[in-house]
Amino acid sequence: MITQDDIDAVATDLTGTDMDLYQQKAKSFAIYDKSFKLVYPALGLASEAGEVADKVKKWIRDGRMDKLEIAKEIGDVLWYAALSADDLGYTLSDIALLNLEKLDKRKKAGKIKGSGDNR
Repeated sequence: MITQDDIDAVATDLTGTDMDLYQQKAKSFAIYDKSFKLVYPALGLASEAGEVADKVKKWIRDGRMDKLEIAKEIGDVLWYAALSADDLGYTLSDIALLNLEKLDKRKKAGKIKGSGDNR
């Protein structure tokens, strides 16, 4: 089980990490009009996640998995996630910590399985 100490340790480890440096560098490639702040990266995130799913689908269909191509698509998902987080005023380390806290709360409540945003 994830403990509060684990979360605190990750929070310390995530402060100013490579993920945040990645996020800063990723922003330098963003060329979308800021009037589409959050909208553009959110649509890109959905699109790229679909490309990951498509490559996995083809693995099921064809019996061959190209890990490198899937990894590249996951990288595109990461890029759009970094921009989405930035447009909301969060770092990637903030997002990671929020996610771990949410998962820990669900696990402690016995609701790690199932569906719904606020289990």
